[in-house]
Amino acid sequence: MKRWIRVAAMVSAVAVTFSGTSAMASTEGHSSGRFDRPQRDFAPSWTTLRDGSPSSAGLDPEPIKAAERFLESWTKPDTAGHPHFAGAVGLLATNGVIVDKYTVGGAVRYADATGTELPAEQQVPMRMDTIFDMASVSKLFTSIAVLQLVEQGKVALDAPVITYLPEFGVNGKEAITVKQLLTHTSGFDADPRPSLWAGYPDIPSRRKAVLDSKLKNAPGTTYLYSDINLLTLGFIVEKLTGSTLDAVVRDRITAPLGMADTGYNPPSSKLARVAATEFQSNPPRGMVRGSVHDENAWSLGGVAGHAGIFSTAGDMVVLGQAILNGGSYRGHRILRPETVRSMLTDYNQAFPGNNHGLGFELDQMWYMGALASPSTAGHTGYTGTSFVIDPESRSVAILLTNRVHPSRSWGSINLAREAWATSLARAMAVRPEAGRDSWVSTIGDASSATLTTPQVRAGSLKVTFDAFVDSEETDLLSLESSADGVSWTPLKMRAWGAGAPVSESVSLSGHGHRQWWRVIANVTTATPVILRWRYATDARYTGRGIHLDDIRVTESGRTVIDGEHHPSIFTASGWVLNSR
Repeated sequence: MKRWIRVAAMVSAVAVTFSGTSAMASTEGHSSGRFDRPQRDFAPSWTTLRDGSPSSAGLDPEPIKAAERFLESWTKPDTAGHPHFAGAVGLLATNGVIVDKYTVGGAVRYADATGTELPAEQQVPMRMDTIFDMASVSKLFTSIAVLQLVEQGKVALDAPVITYLPEFGVNGKEAITVKQLLTHTSGFDADPRPSLWAGYPDIPSRRKAVLDSKLKNAPGTTYLYSDINLLTLGFIVEKLTGSTLDAVVRDRITAPLGMADTGYNPPSSKLARVAATEFQSNPPRGMVRGSVHDENAWSLGGVAGHAGIFSTAGDMVVLGQAILNGGSYRGHRILRPETVRSMLTDYNQAFPGNNHGLGFELDQMWYMGALASPSTAGHTGYTGTSFVIDPESRSVAILLTNRVHPSRSWGSINLAREAWATSLARAMAVRPEAGRDSWVSTIGDASSATLTTPQVRAGSLKVTFDAFVDSEETDLLSLESSADGVSWTPLKMRAWGAGAPVSESVSLSGHGHRQWWRVIANVTTATPVILRWRYATDARYTGRGIHLDDIRVTESGRTVIDGEHHPSIFTASGWVLNSR
């Protein structure tokens, strides 16, 4: 009876998330270190960061240690003859506890574009206070500055941009709104063509070129990530405040939050702590260090709406915690809670896969990894930076690398971004739904795992089990039957719980709901059969994985398999019993 009371309560519960049009509801009884207890409201506004360890926050340290080893391996030459990045700084925090700080490799390592290593005494190691060119993570600061103007009544999200910048209204852009700039649905191409630094002689002509940009698509019809959007928003901030963008960000965001190492054009006094980026020949800048890597931002004096911010992991985690707190940190408020809710709402539901809030990207597993959910927010930067905020676990994952040092052609670091965020998710517990342990599979890409029963008697069989499913939508959990153990037939299943399929299905998948489902399947057979659960992944992104618990098979009301009390009857491949 208790089982079905629990199931009924679970079915009737309304899932409330930060995304879409839903408001947030408070959740009682938060358990530290739990992935299966998603939070639906902000952290208390007084939450401040403190150093700790994974175990002090209720986390399993091993996934984090494994991710550290992965990062270290990527600072060593691979089959291409060079590392993926010269060095990295990683930081993980949950519920206000900084559970990991990690540094590896060099902030300055190479002398030229070909990868000639500097003498050891001239190299600069990564440190926790290393200052990075954040590249497009800068867009978040511009977006916050715009939302502050919205709060002041100086900007309306649905107002045409020409309301604030009349000169913008050329080339069919009269109807583009501020919200479309923030969500990259304005219709602009990816960046100014020709590039600002190469096509125009001075800053005034470059600013005019941005405002004169032509459209590639009709406004509101397509998602296309574009630097032009945030460049334009930066101009709006400057126009309405009467100050330069760097002064606005300093006075209204970084100074109130105490982010002393965050800003544009770092002073020479901090150069020794700045990570180098690329050796550039065109334009002829040599090894870039302490000056913004993005050429268009550089041509605008280093201050631009789309790029130019430099910061540290220690500063960025403060910004992350301020957002998790509903817009404030240590008594200093930069946004109202309702503004943060709006900022983390998905306005791009018409463009599946391109979930986007106001400036923040949402639910992007390619770099958010297993932390991804409809409410998970963040951004990446071309120089090799990642910033992820997961409100449902009140967590922040930051990975800062100088992957373009010495050359942008050395490849992508997306696997490292994903692995770092995933390590924090997998360090959190998913507690068994029944008893002391559950079957867990966290297989990697392009793999399969099977959990197989012994032969079961013929008859009308009822299969019941609990499932915690958190993987990519294309990674499927199936329940199959076979008379001979060779040919398998998928069975239809009915699942109940937040995020579960609304009807019967031969497979289960999904991520972001972070709650157990109750699942039932029926099979009528005239001959004995074998049952198996099969979890199969595609080429990329496997999330937190799959848990199975309280597996039972009955025939005419009589129990024939009690997996909860007799787990040893299963043949497991890719599954392990785990108490977390």
